[in-house]
Amino acid sequence: MDREHGFAVDVEWTGAREGGTTGYRAYSRDHEVRAAGKTHAIAGSAARPFHGELERWNPEEMLVAALAQCHLLSYLHVATTERLVVVAYEDSATGTLRTEGLGGRLIEATLRPVVTLAAHHDEGDARRAQAAHARASELCFIANSVNFPVRHEPSIRIAGA
Repeated sequence: MDREHGFAVDVEWTGAREGGTTGYRAYSRDHEVRAAGKTHAIAGSAARPFHGELERWNPEEMLVAALAQCHLLSYLHVATTERLVVVAYEDSATGTLRTEGLGGRLIEATLRPVVTLAAHHDEGDARRAQAAHARASELCFIANSVNFPVRHEPSIRIAGA
């Protein structure tokens, strides 16, 4: 039962300053990203090496965040089906961009999820929870959409242990 779902965002450049793109350093890379029904915009810019604002999200960070979020949501689904009670989940994800001439591309991402299981779980459950990351990776829409490796370095904890 294949289905298609559409997703739409609006991006507005807010960094024209005076004169627009009269020179490479003459304009700000600031922009806003919006989606229907959302109460706030995401403040975006270029990455700092490309003359962006450090305090704003850049597209590369948003892609790495999307990979981490998708894995989280897929993992929680798998945990439910495996009867694993997850009580905490955090991730410190990274991505690597390689520039080539004036272009470039992300060449890899690494997710480092730390999953905490409820105290009633044991070491066997921890092994199952570790293995559940492979199934979550198979289910992640975003990871299935990129053309670079998404690695996983998960850790499993048991609450109170």
